[in-house]
Amino acid sequence: MLTSRAKYALRACTVMAELKPANVWTSAADLAEAADVPRKFLEAILTQLRDANLVESRRGPAGGHRLFGAPDAVSAADVIRAIDGPLAMTPCASATAFRACDDCEAVETCRLRHLMRRARDAVADVLENCSLLELSKEGLLF
Repeated sequence: MLTSRAKYALRACTVMAELKPANVWTSAADLAEAADVPRKFLEAILTQLRDANLVESRRGPAGGHRLFGAPDAVSAADVIRAIDGPLAMTPCASATAFRACDDCEAVETCRLRHLMRRARDAVADVLENCSLLELSKEGLLF
């Protein structure tokens, strides 16, 4: 399930995607207001996004935050992974952080793994093929 944190991150990144052509830095307060996200919560999210190289930050009166990459090159999946981790519902179905489930006796014979992998692939296909530019232009977000 998508966490509130990931939803807020997507909202904030969509706002930054809209501002990217103007190449402006946006304060956390302005970004929180535009994205309708609690400011304190957003500040922690922006740190995670910065650590994932999705957002850049600059201190000072002319500082703030802005999207690091081009809005058409950053996918919804990139943002979600930066905040929530792998897209898979089970660790054995993850393409980026594979490991056996804690209660798994044998990954090779697991009856659920193939189903969970198909579900992960379907979700990943949608999220990886939806850029922040697309979200910002089509008003698809929330």
